[in-house]
Amino acid sequence: MNKSELIEAIAQEADISKAAATKALDGMMNAVTNALKKGDTVTLVGFGTFYVGERAERQGRNPKTGQPLTIAAAKTPKFRAGKALKDAL
Repeated sequence: MNKSELIEAIAQEADISKAAATKALDGMMNAVTNALKKGDTVTLVGFGTFYVGERAERQGRNPKTGQPLTIAAAKTPKFRAGKALKDAL
């Protein structure tokens, strides 16, 4: 399912226009993004939790040349599914 399909599904489920569903989805994504930028977690009870994970610096290899290189540390967005979501699957 891509973003336009999700918007259509939201519009049908909530009985709202696609424009309103688009605004709602964009607002939700912006709110989650801004919270994660601040280092907060976003918990949707029953659905899951969005949080920021830390990835340590590590050694890798250039696949073309075989030369070792250092891969920098990074922060990555992560999602942990809630019990209700897991049970639904």
